[in-house]
Amino acid sequence: MKQSRFKLSTIIIIFVLLVVFFSLVITDLLITTSTSEDIRNQLEEKALIVSRSVSESFVVQKELQLKTNNQTVQDYAMSIQEASDVLFVVVMNMEGIRRSHPNPDLIGKEFVGGDEARVLNGEEYISISEGTLGQSVRAFTPVIAENGEQVGAVSVGISLDAVEASLRSNHVNVLIGSIVGVLVGVIGAFLLAGFIKKSLFGLEPAAIARIHEERNGMLQSVHEGIIAVDAESRITLVNKSARTIFHKAGIEEEDPIGLPIKEYIPHSMLGRVLMTGEAELDEEQLINGSSIIVNRVPLIVNNEVVGAISTFRDKTEVNQLAEQLTGVRLYAESLRAQSHEFKNKLHVLLGMIELKSFKDMKAYIKQLVDHQVYEADIITNKIKDPVLAGFMIGKLSYAREQNIQLSVVCETDIAAAKDEGVTHEIVTIIGNLLDNSIESLNGRSEKVMSLTLSYVDELLEIEVRDTGPGIKEEHHQEIFQKGVSTKGNNRGYGLHLVQESVRALDGSIEFDSIVNQGTVFTVIIPYEAEVDNA
Repeated sequence: MKQSRFKLSTIIIIFVLLVVFFSLVITDLLITTSTSEDIRNQLEEKALIVSRSVSESFVVQKELQLKTNNQTVQDYAMSIQEASDVLFVVVMNMEGIRRSHPNPDLIGKEFVGGDEARVLNGEEYISISEGTLGQSVRAFTPVIAENGEQVGAVSVGISLDAVEASLRSNHVNVLIGSIVGVLVGVIGAFLLAGFIKKSLFGLEPAAIARIHEERNGMLQSVHEGIIAVDAESRITLVNKSARTIFHKAGIEEEDPIGLPIKEYIPHSMLGRVLMTGEAELDEEQLINGSSIIVNRVPLIVNNEVVGAISTFRDKTEVNQLAEQLTGVRLYAESLRAQSHEFKNKLHVLLGMIELKSFKDMKAYIKQLVDHQVYEADIITNKIKDPVLAGFMIGKLSYAREQNIQLSVVCETDIAAAKDEGVTHEIVTIIGNLLDNSIESLNGRSEKVMSLTLSYVDELLEIEVRDTGPGIKEEHHQEIFQKGVSTKGNNRGYGLHLVQESVRALDGSIEFDSIVNQGTVFTVIIPYEAEVDNA
């Protein structure tokens, strides 16, 4: 790429200065024209207001009506002229004879200018004419007596020299503003050039182009497939390895750049990464039968997701082995969960046999039987939904494993929900509330918690109570926020999920917490029970 003779900062400064200069010149022309017209209109309006005020004066009307030649009108007119800062205030009778004038020697003589005829016929207007005091803008207003008869007229003049002086003063202000604008533009151009140069890590356009070519070469040479999308889920990059994998999967497209990712790969999850802003690592995905291992990462700039990138490898054979290993691990976890508690109980019984504590062993066995009877009677008899009942039995077992005394109280029979989706949301609510309480009891001397269920008037009430450390008052407003937790990083999702499930069911959730005494969560949700046709 051919390198420019000028630096990027120099080009930016020149262009910014040109834009600012032409903008200010045009603005100066427009403002000068508009302001000049405004100033002329304001001065004309000022003259007209003064002439109206004088014409409505009782002193002027009375003296013109009486046709006297005393000094009263002259004194009044001169006081108005001085107060309003105009060139002249002339009062005349119906013959056009002056009754007041800045030059007393002209009182009693005819008005000069030749533009007074219309006002003596009762018309109010503004004109430009030359009189004894030079050219001026004149406002004429007839003087109407109380009986409705015109007895004279008033003329107020403002010197055209004063008008031009105001225009020149205004133009000077505009020019000063323009010069200041140019100076500000110069400073802004330097600052903008420096900011852009800093944003580009001090690189010139030629260097940026070279880095771009190097990046493309590197992306095309790597063995992993790479595909990237922008914030609108449109493809911006597909490297050679990715095209090979897609071709193997039967996806044929000469140039996918610019296509929506869903149109190119219908089952792509990059759109989800754009929405959540969370990375998804080492996930398996099938594309037309071809198995790939995928990493999806959001591209974040200034705390905003501007795109997402996915890297993947063709790992069909390896994934088949991974599936088998995963199945074995899950099976082992299932066996551990089922046998762990039973093995512990056998150890206790073995110890009692060796110690020949047959009385204690009998009591222990009775306790175990009571637990089974309790779970069978309270859980399976009261909770009619097998999914929810099985879930509760599992939670009771888990609580005992954690040495926590969990009691389940069903104040009424809990019929199965008519909608299976409601059961799923209830499991989410109860499960997260119980897990949250169980975790809060770690390290506590008193590990007691309870779950109370009640179904009345098509409303299901769920209450979870524990003797944990409680929630401090300063955290009350944020406990339901996603990712907010006092227990460390990557936490704070349980109560958020509870709130989302409650909202989905149009229910309500409240809590009451006392520090070092415990917490009570109460959830009330609409619950339509399944009709028993038996």
